[in-house]
Amino acid sequence: MSDHRYERVAVPASLIETLREKFGDRVSTAQAVLDHHGKDEGWHNASPPDAVVFATSTEEVAETVRLCAAHDVPIIPFGTGSSLEGHVAALKGGICIDVSKMDQILEIHNEDLDCRVQAGVTREQLNEHLRDTGLFFPIDPGANASIGGMTATRASGTNAVRYGTMRDNVLSLTVVTPDGKIIKTAHRARKSSAGYDLTRLFVGSEGTLGVITEIGLKLYGIPEAISAAVCAFPSVEAAVNTTIMTIQAGIPVARIELLDALQIRAVNAYSKMTYEEKPTLFFEFHGTEAGVKEQAEFVQSVAEEFGGEGFQWATRAEDRSKLWAARHKAYYAALQLEPGKRGMSTDVCVPISRLAEAIMETREDCDASILTCTMVGHVGDGNFHTLILLDPDKPEEVAEAHHLHERMVMRSLRLGGTCTGEHGIGYGKLAFMEAEHGPDTIAVMRAIKNAIDPKGLMNPGKLVPGA
Repeated sequence: MSDHRYERVAVPASLIETLREKFGDRVSTAQAVLDHHGKDEGWHNASPPDAVVFATSTEEVAETVRLCAAHDVPIIPFGTGSSLEGHVAALKGGICIDVSKMDQILEIHNEDLDCRVQAGVTREQLNEHLRDTGLFFPIDPGANASIGGMTATRASGTNAVRYGTMRDNVLSLTVVTPDGKIIKTAHRARKSSAGYDLTRLFVGSEGTLGVITEIGLKLYGIPEAISAAVCAFPSVEAAVNTTIMTIQAGIPVARIELLDALQIRAVNAYSKMTYEEKPTLFFEFHGTEAGVKEQAEFVQSVAEEFGGEGFQWATRAEDRSKLWAARHKAYYAALQLEPGKRGMSTDVCVPISRLAEAIMETREDCDASILTCTMVGHVGDGNFHTLILLDPDKPEEVAEAHHLHERMVMRSLRLGGTCTGEHGIGYGKLAFMEAEHGPDTIAVMRAIKNAIDPKGLMNPGKLVPGA
């Protein structure tokens, strides 16, 4: 199904022919390719582009953008398609620029703990390349997303409580602007006071201001010691209170992940695990041998105060990999609870002091609903998700899912939070932007969009209402 809120732009056949002359068989109009590029992993309606260009360099991206701009044709950047809020849907048609073939790791600076990569490099590819250097890149959204896409959506993931989000780990960008110019937003220095912070402007811009083609990133030394643990709790509230006390005590835990009892049941079935079917926290600790031991002992004592039991430790790399693989497959595991249904993955973030309130009220809504809902969260930084299973062909289920989602978002805003901690806006959360930011702030965002992209060609219908 397509999203019909926007009238599609007529793409001249001459433009597609010119692109074919320049890029040959790296331009596709095959329906299967178009359909793949008009849909991400979320539940939102698909809207395919008119053609897909598989670029291999910044210069090819710039040439494609210039040609599209000359014909007033929309441009939609595409990485791996693992986003969840309709970011890649071609709502007005146009040309999709797929950067997956831009997969070169351009520079590694071991001494400075940084690197530069093309936008199509994936996080797993980068860490595999770094494996023998003693360095790693910590941002881990679960999916093997492209670095360009992670930058465009300001992604985070399970390690964000210790290492921050993409906002904190991008040093510089190469961007193709809507008129086809190539700009560099910064150099390699760790800080600068020279002018507007264009790097941060493009991080999280979701392809609405330009196409990100190269990214400079911070790297980190692999910790001397890493230990993971799983602990079951008598209630979601007990697990959340353990999280809050851990963070407020200043323990530098690397990951704290919450899975509710139903999600644990799904994980056990899908990943062949044997966890107790109770609300559960997954922890990971990074540091020296002594530091990790001290952190783990403190958190275990806190957990026991709130009824946590059965700490299962994983210190071997293969055991930790199995544990986190099961966590990252939670989405697919939950879908198997009701095969044939789709999943609406929600995403809010609140101040840590309001986390228990937000989660418990959300859990009450879910328990009272006709729909099956599971809950997971990167709760160490106040971010959590509810996966709502629904049949998109049943209007009553779609309406109920939207109702649950809206209540969750408005609750988060009431508690000082945000409508999205990491998924981004796309067009799936566009309706909540004004409620979060207010009309005057949205007007500033719209002015920035209009100044950089006056024709409104870059990923139209996303991120900024009315732009």
